[in-house]
Amino acid sequence: MPSILLKNADCVITMDATRREIADGGVYIEGKTIVAVGPMGDLPHSADEVIDLTGHVVLPGLVNTHHHMFQSLTRVVPDGQNVELFGWLKSLFPIWCNLTPEMIAVSTELAMAELLRSGCTTTSDHLYIYPGDCRLDDSIDAAMRVGMRFHASRGSMSLGHSKGGLPPDTLVEDEDHIMTDCQRVIETFHDPARYSMIRIALAPCSPYTVSEDLMRETAALARATGTRLHTHFAESEKDVAYSLEVYGLTPTEYVERLGWVGEDVWHAHCVHIDAPGIDLFARTGTGVAHCPCSNMRLGSGIAPVRRMLDQGVSVGLGVDGSASSDAGNLISEARQAMLLQRVIGGADALTARRALEMATRGGARVLGRDDIGALAPGMAADLAAFDLRRIEYSGARHDPAAALVFCGPTPSRYTMVNGRFLIQDGEFTSISAKPLVERHGQLSTALMTV
Repeated sequence: MPSILLKNADCVITMDATRREIADGGVYIEGKTIVAVGPMGDLPHSADEVIDLTGHVVLPGLVNTHHHMFQSLTRVVPDGQNVELFGWLKSLFPIWCNLTPEMIAVSTELAMAELLRSGCTTTSDHLYIYPGDCRLDDSIDAAMRVGMRFHASRGSMSLGHSKGGLPPDTLVEDEDHIMTDCQRVIETFHDPARYSMIRIALAPCSPYTVSEDLMRETAALARATGTRLHTHFAESEKDVAYSLEVYGLTPTEYVERLGWVGEDVWHAHCVHIDAPGIDLFARTGTGVAHCPCSNMRLGSGIAPVRRMLDQGVSVGLGVDGSASSDAGNLISEARQAMLLQRVIGGADALTARRALEMATRGGARVLGRDDIGALAPGMAADLAAFDLRRIEYSGARHDPAAALVFCGPTPSRYTMVNGRFLIQDGEFTSISAKPLVERHGQLSTALMTV
């Protein structure tokens, strides 16, 4: 099988069991897996392809644990620019009613291209809107074309405005249809094998968009099929108030009653998680997708990430939808995660390395993966390399790991997924960026002017 040697990197941030950072190091790859990581004297001297990474820092491919890729078509919508979560959703739901299969596909490709430029190699996506003929298949097909490792969440909304929910009735689905389609996409696409490129998760949108029955039925199906569960949790104060008013339960009590905790579950946001919730998540192995940029943009608050980490909760990072964060950069999320915890907890509340760990090992753990998130023998050949010789890092090369988080963010020079370069020497290899951006812009204009 073909081999690749990445050599002479200024620093290799392994995120392995001992968190080694190797000066003048490299990575040796055969096929789709890493064979060796270490100082250059410990690695093979040749390979089928040899790339000199002098001046670069190499780290595991970043893992994005929460996204809504279709939203890249509706960034900075005027009516949604300066409102909180519920007002933002109400301003965008009528626009999203007009999504088409092509829009889902093209927005997925563009969102993945943006993620790849930030060194992200594995991403989840929470697609919960299916107007017209739109299907989860549209985003999965796009992911296959791009070549990213993909956790596709079959989202759902069934509780329309007429039944006390937030979305318009035109955007919700029949619950029997939802369950049937969930079964279909699992049988068609889900691959639980090690190094798999496509996995399915089941993801009712939120307490204010689905019924309790759908939450229970979805959990039962996921556990019968070995798939994971995902939803939004305690994102805003109004989110918490809705749960108390409608269900008479805190968000923690709500998910516990429905069985939505465990190592096969991860929740997005958790900005207003209470102390019992942190304890529950820690005891049960329930994961969290922390989305700092979106939480700031919508004024939702600051998630108690340091408290969660201190109690052993699995925390990864997510860029969230590109209509609430308006960007898709995992390095930026790591930086903001670090800075926000310092705002509420002091200058030592979260280190740069702890933020990078959330973006790599933490995200892998949240998604239930033991084959990504670190550079070590036997792991998937997913990695990114950043050029430390750029202006943004000048004066910071004495600590490459900290530089990545404190400085920048900058685009990756190399991004590899499954042993294949998807960005090489700064250029995309699986997509043509210019026509993609042009078509995405045309579709965005069409969607916004319907």
